[in-house]
Amino acid sequence: MARGRNVINSLNYAKKLEDKEYKQQLAELQGELALATRKKKFNKRSLILVFEGQDAAGKGSTIRRITQALDARSYNVIPIAAPSSEERAQPYLWRFWRQLPRQGRVTIFDRSWYGRVLVERVEGFAKDADWMRAYQEINQFETQLVESGAIVLKFWLAITKEEQLARFRAREKTPFKSFKITEEDWRNRKKWGAYETAACDMVERTSTAHAPWHLVPGNDKQYARIEVLRAICEALDARL
Repeated sequence: MARGRNVINSLNYAKKLEDKEYKQQLAELQGELALATRKKKFNKRSLILVFEGQDAAGKGSTIRRITQALDARSYNVIPIAAPSSEERAQPYLWRFWRQLPRQGRVTIFDRSWYGRVLVERVEGFAKDADWMRAYQEINQFETQLVESGAIVLKFWLAITKEEQLARFRAREKTPFKSFKITEEDWRNRKKWGAYETAACDMVERTSTAHAPWHLVPGNDKQYARIEVLRAICEALDARL
């Protein structure tokens, strides 16, 4: 986090959308997305969406609003967890290369290769030399994707520490959501500052002209979903 700047804290978390406006914009943007991914020109491109953010920031619900607009045969959602023994025996980016979409398709990463400079850095799963080297490796990786015709969009969904606590408590009290909250979530919360620093460093070092980060304040889930959908539609319109 260079010179004390904190791009996460500088976001406007007060932004929100009322229900009526949200429903109208959601329908319009989902329609735009559906049409864009069905254009003939899209058959020569691919779309890669990367979602990162604090626990309970709304990544899953945002992804669902995207996939509602897509042909079920045209996309994959890849949830990223700890690497398997086979994946650990390969170069770091190998398991992500394997999941990339072919032309005319969409792949959505629910967490991603940025784990190396986030959770692996903070939790000590990667050596300092490995995660520090990863910034350059990731930038080169994404450059290759874009040069091969992929459209790469990266989203950091951000919430305040107070909002996360409220969502954690709500999950605990709601039977069908209680599985979403674990001891690991509470443990990670204690390292909020370390994760925030890592996220700021990540944005500074890997937000490039061809694959910039979109920082989305997500205290209001409806506002965040619309911002993400709008960014996707605008990117597709510009490139197609």
